[in-house]
Amino acid sequence: MINVTLFSQIISKLDNSKFKKLVTIHQSDKHQKGFTSWSHLVSMLFCQFAKSQSIRDISNGLRSATGNLNHLGMLKAPSKSTISYQNKNRSWELFRDYYYVLLESLGQQAQMKRTKFKIKSKILLLDATTISLCLSLFDWAKYKTKKGAVKMHTLLDYDGHLPAYVNITDGKTADNKGAYDIPLLKGSVIVADRFYNDFSLLNVWNSNDVYFVVRHKNNIKFKTVKELNLPQDRHQHVLKDEIIELTGNKTKEKYSKRLRRVALWDDKNQQTIEVITNQMSWTANTITELYKARWEVEIFFRDIKQQLHIKSFIGTTQNAVMIQIWTALITILILKALKTQAKHPWYLSNLVAFIRLNLFVKVELNKWLDNPFAKEQPPPNHSIQGGLF
Repeated sequence: MINVTLFSQIISKLDNSKFKKLVTIHQSDKHQKGFTSWSHLVSMLFCQFAKSQSIRDISNGLRSATGNLNHLGMLKAPSKSTISYQNKNRSWELFRDYYYVLLESLGQQAQMKRTKFKIKSKILLLDATTISLCLSLFDWAKYKTKKGAVKMHTLLDYDGHLPAYVNITDGKTADNKGAYDIPLLKGSVIVADRFYNDFSLLNVWNSNDVYFVVRHKNNIKFKTVKELNLPQDRHQHVLKDEIIELTGNKTKEKYSKRLRRVALWDDKNQQTIEVITNQMSWTANTITELYKARWEVEIFFRDIKQQLHIKSFIGTTQNAVMIQIWTALITILILKALKTQAKHPWYLSNLVAFIRLNLFVKVELNKWLDNPFAKEQPPPNHSIQGGLF
């Protein structure tokens, strides 16, 4: 019988040594009074897994754990005031940097096999989502006159459906403006919606040998240089494939090179979708399928908002909000790794719900992931009493 809780076993998946190195770099344990950066991380992960609605819930939830908290790397459960103070004062950059450290290890475990595309390029899906906040409480989160918000600009890795890069800005920052800071990987392909149809941005990507597939706006001015042949007996959803040049004075100045324009019919939504790309050799069908794959970033935003705790916040300072968002990203990384490793065909929503119900149950994590509905075997009968006859 295992003597460690499910939550403790999940926490043991994290690399404590690399976290300590980051703590040293950020000096985040300087002047701390018993509540270390690691204890802070565990507390905020508990907030995400348990979907705690307040600091009181975190404190009381950890206090309710049977036995001591040594298995979690904590001496004792933190008080409400301690969590509140550290959320306000401990640098959120520590948790951001730890997410990227974990992405290199756990992210590899969360990799999924690609079956759709036979291209060597790394596929990255770009989009942004707005997280609404009450302006009277979060007065730093500028968005509209009476509304506050932060915007999470996300570059999602298609292989693991995990963010390769996240840039969190105020709600007023336009999607394309938040994309200028994303790291560029030579030879990769970035797939994005029409909000990223910024020719200055596309020129930066092209200059760095990055491919892009972006839905273009209806009002762009161009001329057709060459019509490419369409497949005769297959891929009937491809309506047009052509090489174009921009003719608008401002757009041509921002992007002077030729582009490829592909139009496809979206049968599900009964509409025509037109995309532009700087990739000239892939088939038109590959281009259209890449754009359809962009929907995965929308699914990621849905999952993180519905399954985790980032629609309401336990602290009102900018630092507290950033810590909660980055620990939510660490949580989704852990969950994706567990889901990929498990033999049971988990849906992410079911996995989150089951873990939430069994956080402090003492059961072996790997066996539970593989077979969550296994019945316990009755204890063996050691009776040595003989029969009467």
